Amino acid sequence: MQNLIIRTEDIKLEHILELYVESSQDKKIIDLLKSSTPTVMEGSRGTGKSFLLRVAEGQLLQRYPQDHILPVYVSFVKSSLIQSDDPNQFLHWMLAKLCSRILRALYQKGLLVHSSPTISLLAGGDNALEYNQTHLEKISQEYEESYKHPGLVIDSSKVPNVDDLKDAIEDICIDVGIERFSIFFDEAAHIFRPEQQRQFFTMFRDLRSPYLSCNAAVYPGVTFYGQTFQSTHDATVISLNRDLLEQNYLEGMREIVSKQADAQLKADIERNRENFHSLAYAVCGNPRLLLKTVSMAPKLGSNDVTKVLKEFYRTDIWAEHSGLAYKYVGHRALIDWGREFIDKFVIPDSNQKNELYAQEGKNESTCYFWIHRDAPESINEALRLLSYTGIVTLLDTGVVASRSELGTRYAVNLGCLVSSSASPVATLTRIGRTLTKKRFTEYGANHSSFISLISTVGNYKESDISSVLAIELSKSIDVLDLTDYQKSGLISIGLDTIGKALKANEQEFQRIDYIGPKRSRKIMNIVTASILEFLSG
Repeated sequence: MQNLIIRTEDIKLEHILELYVESSQDKKIIDLLKSSTPTVMEGSRGTGKSFLLRVAEGQLLQRYPQDHILPVYVSFVKSSLIQSDDPNQFLHWMLAKLCSRILRALYQKGLLVHSSPTISLLAGGDNALEYNQTHLEKISQEYEESYKHPGLVIDSSKVPNVDDLKDAIEDICIDVGIERFSIFFDEAAHIFRPEQQRQFFTMFRDLRSPYLSCNAAVYPGVTFYGQTFQSTHDATVISLNRDLLEQNYLEGMREIVSKQADAQLKADIERNRENFHSLAYAVCGNPRLLLKTVSMAPKLGSNDVTKVLKEFYRTDIWAEHSGLAYKYVGHRALIDWGREFIDKFVIPDSNQKNELYAQEGKNESTCYFWIHRDAPESINEALRLLSYTGIVTLLDTGVVASRSELGTRYAVNLGCLVSSSASPVATLTRIGRTLTKKRFTEYGANHSSFISLISTVGNYKESDISSVLAIELSKSIDVLDLTDYQKSGLISIGLDTIGKALKANEQEFQRIDYIGPKRSRKIMNIVTASILEFLSG
């Protein structure tokens, strides 16, 4: 198995730009992220949201001597762990986290040269030049560790409000010659936590200032913007979907892998070009899935690639989607219906069309389907959940279909589409080369498949989030996206549940065979990142 880095959080910032493969779409997104325009980037897991945020950060840092725009990267991945008695815990945690990251960015650029009331406010009353950990950093950490002691009372009196923070930012910019701060919020809105999402977007809107621009990465379909945030006025919302029909799509996918590949893997890709292209088509532009599936197919031989296409896209890729039903019982009907709809209707209907086109000698194929604009809202909710996990992609709305009816056009993941094919490599190659958005299957406002969901939705209640967290922490580490070697190492030292692994320190990881002080930090970071990603949705 190839040792490819599949998560952005495992890459040092100085190496991000080395691994960046520029496409015309990505360049436009990064340019927008670097601008003064507030931007919200929507994308399914693994599409590269975090990576593009870090690329924008790296480019701004390179240009700082000329432009004096200071980037600040803020990850909210630990928000799922907050379990205190503070009714405004999420807002207080966000502000404490943001203040701490701003101070860190100033320190790393050598701009913290003297103390002032403004700097003291960002530190929570401390002298930021003298303390290794500020008061606000301690508050942020206490919130993040509150899952260990649910109901813990945390003193948030030193956390500044939004107006005070904006005033502090303006004073700092004027004092040290910064043009503006550019904030990059990653993991900004966890799914099924609408109360957190509404608070975040209210803060996002209220932070707008000539001295401060905000950008955020969120998931499609499951993000609640709230009543006070209007996406058409308060930010530019962009979708991160890499187009399979783009002229240089395959070349871009190949370069993403080549940036990390050794000489042997590059030779294997060149020797088995069609096999690699089938994996590239299957992921529908998702870099993480590409890196993962390439690493699962030794030497990219036909048998190995066929096995990956059949097993990964029939089992593994669905595990995350189906697993949501166990975390969030209230959404089970939507989640289960979505899988059934794709399995029993969309995939068979699309494959039937593609077979017919091939028999008729038409140079056309489809992975697209259309839902009438008057379809029940529960159907749209189920499709939004499928968009979150990347099983489907929302392409465009207001699409005219038969009888001049309007609706929304989606694409189903190509790997899922061909996973039951006898020859998935050949099928993917043919479909990938002949895709056209003009061909799609239509599902009207009263399609027969909608009946089962409509009759079920409404007879459920969402689980309390604190009980959900307790259940998740008690689960086996088998549910985590780790290698078999990493899982067996954790089990060998008794870290067999998510909660145990999350609470373990570096010394405990060193009890694993052949893991010393240097490797223990690395494996602890990998395990922690996998846990937080699992808990976030």
